[in-house]
Amino acid sequence: MLLLIKNGTVINPGDKTEVKADVLVEDGRIKKIAPKQAIKADRTIDAKDCYVMPGFIDMHVHLRDPGMEHKETVETGVRAAVHGGFTTVVAMPNTKPVVDNPDVVNYVHNKAKNVGLAHVLQAGSVTKGQRGEVLSEIEGMVEAGIPAISEDGKSVMNAQLYREAMTLAVKYDIPVLAHCEDINMVNGGVVNADEYTEKMRLRGISNSVEDVIIARDITLAKETGAALHLCHCSTKDSVKMIDLAKKDGVRVTAEACPHHFILTSSDIKENDANYKMNPPLRTKEDVKALREGLKADIIDVIATDHAPHTAIEKGVGIRKAPFGIVGLETAAALTMTELVDKGWLTIMQMAEKMSYNPAKILGLDKGVVEEGKSADLVIFDAQKEYSIRPEEFYSRGKNTPFAGKKVKGMVMATIVDGRIAFERAGEEKND
Repeated sequence: MLLLIKNGTVINPGDKTEVKADVLVEDGRIKKIAPKQAIKADRTIDAKDCYVMPGFIDMHVHLRDPGMEHKETVETGVRAAVHGGFTTVVAMPNTKPVVDNPDVVNYVHNKAKNVGLAHVLQAGSVTKGQRGEVLSEIEGMVEAGIPAISEDGKSVMNAQLYREAMTLAVKYDIPVLAHCEDINMVNGGVVNADEYTEKMRLRGISNSVEDVIIARDITLAKETGAALHLCHCSTKDSVKMIDLAKKDGVRVTAEACPHHFILTSSDIKENDANYKMNPPLRTKEDVKALREGLKADIIDVIATDHAPHTAIEKGVGIRKAPFGIVGLETAAALTMTELVDKGWLTIMQMAEKMSYNPAKILGLDKGVVEEGKSADLVIFDAQKEYSIRPEEFYSRGKNTPFAGKKVKGMVMATIVDGRIAFERAGEEKND
């Protein structure tokens, strides 16, 4: 199919260029980028007043499939992804069964191919059953196509075992995605440990729960040479440690999630479990440090930690409800509204952190808008204003603290391998 995207502003983080141009797509690849292309295409999309950006890549998604399909499936998850502008997602391995062998990897990859929307890359667990006792079948999972290993949802508390896993990650040239949490220090906590949550009489999780494991994992990465990617960073000291580690030559990258760089524990509505996530919402000081870290490119990636749960599961209150919120369908608008529109990031930095940098970390030939490259693209109206409505989500999960929030920035179309995977009806102009 010949697809022509006209009149847009092309954002290419590969060479940091921003230019008004038409983008011609043929056979899944970008054929030509030039102004005013007078070509009769099979399909033309008018991207006037919109950005044409590389498709977003989410390094941190829970698809809940296999085993928890009442929360999400591969199909509902990828539909949510393309609705939010994501063309590639990395699925975490804490499913039932755990993704600790090639068979489960193949199950997810095959299911995603049958759906035929966004690219799904299934990460493999570090240990069998995520029990922290014996390493998973890492070699076999690498052959099956895992992009990384991760024990997401918990840390591998056995440092020697984790060091062995990092050594294997170096051997197979894949990154280690680290959820940093000292389980022995959580002590039944459900929210951040501070004055606001104390008034609610809720048990707190201190910053040190995250910080001590970040320090340990950076030390192990330095020793082994592993490419360490720190997931959903939430504390001010995490930013300091990442900065120091990078300056020391450690192969470390990091991500932050919209809920952590926007909300604080003081925003929690009493007993509303849509404000319960792990790591928890921290303080204004932490939020400011994350924003500064993103602005200074200390934090490389914006990810969602998309974690769908049912209304029943989230409806039992903060003490008993599971951790997590959805994010695939709100991340782009929240980033535009809270970071780009407020001067923390440029639109180019947004593209870097949501497309280019994730592609580099994962070793993908994506994240750019260049001739000859894969046509994974998003058409994004940065000025479109609206309120977030969870009932319109494609995800099975509606659990978000951002319901009703007024935002700016709407995904008008998502193109995967040159195919229109999502298009907002009635909003774009088509010939």
